[in-house]
Amino acid sequence: MEPLVSYYNNGNGDSVCDIISWFEVVSQNAGHVQTQLLCQILKQNYGVEYLKKWLGNYNILEMEPCALESLFSSVVPLASHADFDPYIQRIADGETAPLLTQQPITHLSLSSGTTEGRQKFVPFTRHSAQTTLQIFTLAAAYRSRVYPTREGGRILEFIYSSNRFKTKGGLTVGTATTHYYASEEFKIKQHKTKSFTCSPEEVISGGDYKQSTYCHLLLGLFFSDQVEFITSAFVYSMVQAFSSFEELWREICNDIRDGTLGSRIKSPKMRKAVLEIISPNSNLASKLEAACQELEEVDWFGLIPKLWPKAKYVYSIMTGSMQPYLKKLRHYANGLPLVSADYGSTESWIGVDVDPSLPPEDVTFAVVPTFSYFEFIPLHRHEKGFSSGGDDFLEDKPIPLSQVKVGQEYEVVLTTFTGLYRCRLGDVVEVAGFHKGTPKLNFVCRRKLILTVNIDKNTEKDLQLVVERGSEILNKAKGELVDFTSYADVSNQPGHYVIYWEIKGKVEDKVLGACCTEMDKCFADHGYVVSRKTNSIGPLELCVLERGTFKKILDSFIANGAALSQFKTPRCTNNHVLLKILNTCTTKKFRSTAYT
Repeated sequence: MEPLVSYYNNGNGDSVCDIISWFEVVSQNAGHVQTQLLCQILKQNYGVEYLKKWLGNYNILEMEPCALESLFSSVVPLASHADFDPYIQRIADGETAPLLTQQPITHLSLSSGTTEGRQKFVPFTRHSAQTTLQIFTLAAAYRSRVYPTREGGRILEFIYSSNRFKTKGGLTVGTATTHYYASEEFKIKQHKTKSFTCSPEEVISGGDYKQSTYCHLLLGLFFSDQVEFITSAFVYSMVQAFSSFEELWREICNDIRDGTLGSRIKSPKMRKAVLEIISPNSNLASKLEAACQELEEVDWFGLIPKLWPKAKYVYSIMTGSMQPYLKKLRHYANGLPLVSADYGSTESWIGVDVDPSLPPEDVTFAVVPTFSYFEFIPLHRHEKGFSSGGDDFLEDKPIPLSQVKVGQEYEVVLTTFTGLYRCRLGDVVEVAGFHKGTPKLNFVCRRKLILTVNIDKNTEKDLQLVVERGSEILNKAKGELVDFTSYADVSNQPGHYVIYWEIKGKVEDKVLGACCTEMDKCFADHGYVVSRKTNSIGPLELCVLERGTFKKILDSFIANGAALSQFKTPRCTNNHVLLKILNTCTTKKFRSTAYT
């Protein structure tokens, strides 16, 4: 890789000041850096089959960067994953000709499939691991300015690898996180950030998330006086772990007291690795037991600072579909700062959180202009009542990073070192401002995650606001919303929205009925309101699920090759497997009485 791409390959030092200074420079010159980066990507992959269709008649090796950028955006079309799938499948089957990149692709990442119900192959290269190391180190540098941590301290990381397998052509397939945790860069990260995970590789890659979670908790508590912060890829994993701890704490305390592992840990490698670390500690076990008994009395409020008193903050991806879990995490954290992790996708890292002191709801991400070439499709909301098609936006032509404007919404488009060219990511972002010369993005929603029956269009964000309003009634009745998803049911006319809730606590039917009606009334989209008033959309339906339903959904995705580290509960779904689980586990149904 050329120096333009990698801070570490520049031979720079490892200090906080060095990497932040590097980022300040590339941010100040973001437009120029992007032009040079695109030139590098295209010249590095000159002659690949995918680009020959549009660039084959041009001698791009002799072109100036600005001219090449202009040519690229005018002749190479926008693409979706479906356009790359045939090429990636040929690579997976063993074809060695340069189809997408000149460098051989030996690994493929699996997307989670939780968004569209279908997992996608995405090329993963050494560049992917290096940019992951780079963004983790850059983010750690900014965090250390606000929340200094002790060198040599430990991190309680709820991280999980999935099983990897080989394609017909011998390529290794796994999640992007699995590839990263198995890379040299993951080991380097701990030394560069001077913080060390509590769990050994055998726990991270154990293959059974329940056994791994138990060991993460056990080791996190064994090293509780050394833990500087607590993290997970997505906040869902952390909330899931602490929810499990409410049931497991006695068993964990017994294992700490005796320096043993109970029968629930069946993996020989995991058992051996953990037992080599822990030793009997009756004083710690007694202290933890007393703390847990106190926590039980207050419904585990303040669990994190009580059990990990030296932890400075909690760190995870907390935006988008993760926001509904913040209420529960704040319950566990009792004022401990929540720091939002950085913005990326299986395809590429995109932006870093340069202001860790902001709450997750206000976080923005400064685009790192050396990771990929970024374009932005300006999006405009349809006028009220005139929405049509499967989307809620009108589009303008894509523009480069240097031309974006504050307050405008865009869809992100990526050209990557791993063989994706002008690939639409499907994320809607808003430019909130600039860090030097690079835009700071606010994640708005996934573009395709839309509830629609008629002329109505409600996004993931609209749904979250509605569910929050309904759950306020639930909370007043001493109930707690565990998780939710939704579905636009058009199997009968008129079609209607179905919202699925898993709840904790005993709640009267009249309260749940009121929640249902309140949510129906709170959808503010003009098309929805008009359609409800004319009965061209039927009353909203609330389906209450049996406890543990969303764990069954998680298990289903993991059985399909996903990892807990990348799991995101789909907020809107038409996935038949997921709907079958939801409908099988429905215990009660309510219909809204709004608009009657």
